[in-house]
This record gives sequence, structure tokens and C-alpha cells, in this order.
Amino acid sequence: MSVIVPTKVFLTGGQGQHKEKLVSFERALREAGIAPFNLVRVSSIFPPHCRFIPREEGEKLLKPGQILFVVLSENATDEPQRLISASVGMAVPNDPSCYGYLAEHNDFGQSEKEAGRYTEYLAAEMLATKMGGHLVAPAKGRKTYTISNGIFLKTRSISQTATGATGLWTTALTAAVLIT
Repeated sequence: MSVIVPTKVFLTGGQGQHKEKLVSFERALREAGIAPFNLVRVSSIFPPHCRFIPREEGEKLLKPGQILFVVLSENATDEPQRLISASVGMAVPNDPSCYGYLAEHNDFGQSEKEAGRYTEYLAAEMLATKMGGHLVAPAKGRKTYTISNGIFLKTRSISQTATGATGLWTTALTAAVLIT
């Protein structure tokens, strides 16, 4: 039995609009660069020894029709002027032999910055509780959380906002794409 453990991950996001909700979602996938793949949603573990890579580098490793494992956040509205957001955040320990967490979140009325900060916090909090400690917030202007037992975490996120339009569905989505 072979074990599938991703070795690379990249973050991506997009938005789309159309009179049909599904086409709006498809357009968001296209903008995110993940439309020509078979997406499989997975839960939220950043594998040990996995490497974060830029989207452009990750896209070069993919082939149309490929099965992609993703942590996906999506949000949609058909209400004019409604602000929607979708975000994926990650928290990874400094020790590459430990696993990290990915968290997805969507909301209404939240900016990209607010959504990103919140998903980073969620990922860090889940990891802290799993590692038997509590989360210590980063110093102002820093992104490094600490767990009470001395483990340092690096966080990052991707967020996408979009505003609803009259007569159209609007979709915002983000994804962490896990590559084996």
C-alpha cells in the first residue's frame, strides 16, 4: 500500500461572476489557476517536511486532469454590493519534521487583511492545542506565533474578497494546493 504525503504546497485564489452560480464558481477556479484539475477537498494538515512554494512554481508541476488535493475556502452571493471573503491560513512549526495546520474560513463584510489574519490565528490555535500548549500572540507587526511550550510557528495566508453585482452570482475562493 502506497502512502500519499504531499511534499509541496502553494496558495492561490480567484473570483468570478456570472448569472449562473456554478459558472461563477468555475470562473473563480479559472482565475485561481485550478480549473483544469479534479479537486479533492481534504482536511487541514500541513505535512511534515512539506515545502511552501510560489504559485507559479506549483502550476508548472501540474497537468490538466490531474487529481489535486486542496484545502478550499469558498463564498458566494447574489446580493448586490455584498462583500464576501474566502481565506486559507497556515501555521507551521519551525521544526520541519513536525506537521502544521491549514485553516479555511469565509465570511461577509470582512476585508482580505482581516480574513487572512483570522485564518492564520485559527491554524495557529488548532496546532497549539494539538501540541499541548496554548497560543501566545505575536508581537505587534510580527507574524510569528509562539506556543506556550516554546515552539515557534510561522504563519501565512491567502484571502480573496469580491463584491456582489446586480443580476449576477459572485464567488470568491482560495485554496492551499497540496502536491505529491
